[in-house]
Amino acid sequence: MRITDHPILHFKLGRRVRFTLDGEELWGHEGEPVSAALHDSGVRILRYSIKEKRPRGFFCAIGNCSSCLMVVDGVPNTRVCVTPLHEGMVVRRQHDKGHLLVEGGAR
Repeated sequence: MRITDHPILHFKLGRRVRFTLDGEELWGHEGEPVSAALHDSGVRILRYSIKEKRPRGFFCAIGNCSSCLMVVDGVPNTRVCVTPLHEGMVVRRQHDKGHLLVEGGAR
């Protein structure tokens, strides 16, 4: 699922790193967008709409829409299309508006 040969663009991949999605171990390349690693792993549903609970996938790829909002390393509403992947990253699908925990555990 990854473009490896392109007539104009050249893709230099970082080292292979391990990360998790909803507890499942996956692999990607360090520095690439999290969404690219997910797509390469066959993941097509990134989140669910808040009201109708409909699946949402990869859309704009430039950080302007809300289709790729996920919880990354405990931070909700992270746009994974512009977030670089790193070793050990913990990614979860977001099923609500997302709440940041502040000091003391209050929302």
